[in-house]
Amino acid sequence: MSAMTFTLSFLENPKKHSNSIALGSYRDQHFKGGRSEQERYLLHSTTLYIGNLSFYTTEEQIHELFTRCGDIKRIVMGLDKNTKTPCGFCFVEYYERDDAENAMRYINGTRLDDRIIRTDWDVGFREGRQYGRGKTGGQVRDEYRTDFDEGRGGYGKIVAARMKVNRDIMN
Repeated sequence: MSAMTFTLSFLENPKKHSNSIALGSYRDQHFKGGRSEQERYLLHSTTLYIGNLSFYTTEEQIHELFTRCGDIKRIVMGLDKNTKTPCGFCFVEYYERDDAENAMRYINGTRLDDRIIRTDWDVGFREGRQYGRGKTGGQVRDEYRTDFDEGRGGYGKIVAARMKVNRDIMN
């Protein structure tokens, strides 16, 4: 298991800032409703989607990092829908919008477990969203990744399966 490491890009108290953070380009493709309705939810949301996490990052590490911006209501770790193991994302829900904005402002792009994490607004967690949406149960991005990424389980799952078939044919 990797050691807990993170860096922040701010030194002052983030609660002093109140500028609104613009909506990112990420949209949940499974949202039930129109784009304008989704954007209305996002403008008032206190929930963040956190991506590019290591498969070894723990809920405790997420809590320690994100409480630097405010009081957290809950954290929901993303899981592979087949194996129920972490698959590189989570949701962080704050009590206050200002705290979530501070997390967007100061934590997005920081390093946690030697990975640059990304944060984006989310309309709010609903049961079932904690599971990966890829064909193999994890994240779609991880299925097709062609590089070796130890923090995300090695090679992409589809690429690894192709490599195994090729090795089996050669033997």
